Amino acid sequence: MAGARYVLPDRVTLDEAAAVRAQALAALRAAAPQGPWEIDAGALASFDSSCLALLLELRRAAAVVRLHAAPPRLAQLARAYGVEFVIDG
Repeated sequence: MAGARYVLPDRVTLDEAAAVRAQALAALRAAAPQGPWEIDAGALASFDSSCLALLLELRRAAAVVRLHAAPPRLAQLARAYGVEFVIDG
């Protein structure tokens, strides 16, 4: 089953989160995936808890979301908020 793929931008903070959310959901839904949504976080350099909220939203919208290349600081933030499952898929 083919999934959809989305590359997160280099910055996802409160200022960008709504626009990134809309763009990600539109792109992933347009792909009409039959498999998991693949999210590439390799470019992510600047983020805050809004990025975690975005990832939670994407998980709610899809059956399976796989996050790739998450920066270590994002994993630390997820652990601090008790939402490690967002990073672990």
